[in-house]
Amino acid sequence: MSMVKQTIRDDVQSTQAYVVAPSEGMLKLDAMENPHELPEALRAELADLLKDASLNRYPVPTLAGVESALRASTSIPTAAKVMFGNGSDELIDIIIRSCCMPGDCVLSPVPTFVMYAVSAQWAHARFVGVDLKPDFTLDIPATLKAISVNQPKVVFLAYPNNPTGVALTQAEIVQIIQAAPGLVVVDEAYEAFAEDSFISRLLEFPNVLVLRTLSKLGLAGIRLGYAVASQPWIEQLDKVRPPYNVNILTRVVAEFALNHFEVITQQTRALKDNRKTLSDSLRSLGQGRPEFQVYDSHANFLLVRLNQALEVFESLKKQGILVKYLGKAHPLLQNCLRITVSTESENQQFLNALQQALAQIDAKAA
Repeated sequence: MSMVKQTIRDDVQSTQAYVVAPSEGMLKLDAMENPHELPEALRAELADLLKDASLNRYPVPTLAGVESALRASTSIPTAAKVMFGNGSDELIDIIIRSCCMPGDCVLSPVPTFVMYAVSAQWAHARFVGVDLKPDFTLDIPATLKAISVNQPKVVFLAYPNNPTGVALTQAEIVQIIQAAPGLVVVDEAYEAFAEDSFISRLLEFPNVLVLRTLSKLGLAGIRLGYAVASQPWIEQLDKVRPPYNVNILTRVVAEFALNHFEVITQQTRALKDNRKTLSDSLRSLGQGRPEFQVYDSHANFLLVRLNQALEVFESLKKQGILVKYLGKAHPLLQNCLRITVSTESENQQFLNALQQALAQIDAKAA
C-alpha cells in the first residue's frame, strides 16, 4: 500500500473532486453567473485602484470600507454584525466547524446546495437531508420530525433554493427556527433575484444567521461572501475564520463595486426581466410535450424537466452551450436541466439550440 493510501482518509479517497466543466469557447449557462461586466469606464477606474494595491502587505484584518459600502446598499440591521469569507463556501465550512463535533448533525432539505453536505463530511459531522415534495416545496412535517429526531447543531435553508429556484415561505422558515435546537442558516445567495428576504427579521430570533454572497451580482471572480448575525454568533465564528482570508484585491474590487451599486441593481433588474421572457419562451417551446415542465424560479436560473434530458444536454454541448444536467444529483431531479438566465441574445441562442436538440430527438423517434 502506498504512503498516500495509508495516510489520506478513506472517505477522501472514495470521493470525487468537485468537477468544473471545461468551458473555453462555450456559451456558459451552467454556473449562475451574471453575464454582465462592469461598464468600461468603471473598469478603467477600478484598474487605477488595483495598480496601487499593496500586494507586498498582508490584507488589513477588517474590511471596514467594504462593510460600510455594503450597509449603505443593503438592508442589514444596524445592530447585526458582519463577517466576511472567501465566498459563501468558506463561511459554510466555518459555521459547521464552529458548531459541530464529530457525529453532530447538520440538516437541510434536499436537493439543495451541495456544499452543505460536503462541508459536513469534511468536518466529520453527520449530514441529514430531508426530501422536498415532488413539486420541490418544503415537506414541513417531515422536516420538523427530522429536527426532533436528529437535534441538528446547524440547519441550512437555501432561500431561494439551488438547484430548484423555489423559495420557502417566511412562515415555514419561522417554524423551523422555532423547532431547531441550534443555529439556522438562511442562505440568501440569490436574494437579489427574489421577492423577499429574511434579513430584516434576523434579530427577532436568537438562533438565526443570514448568509449572502456577491457572486451572483457579477462578482463571482472575487470570491466574497458574508454572514450576518447577532454579535454573540459572529464573535464565536470569527475565532475559526482564518486570518487574512479575504485578499486585498478582493477588498478593493468589492468596495469599489458596492460604491457603484446602482449598476449592479440595473443588471439584476434586467436579468429578472429576462428570466420571465426565457420562462415564457420555454413554456411555449414545451407545448404539446406533457413531460416538459418549467418550474417557477426566484433565482437567476430556471429548472426544466423534460424527457431525455441527458441527450438534450449532450446535444446542447455539441452546439457550444453548457447547461447543468442534474439527473444524477438526486432522485427528485431525474430528467432535469438547470439553465442560467443570461442576456437576451444568449438566451435566444440557447432557445434555438434547444429547439434543434428537441427536433433531432423527435426525428430519431419517428
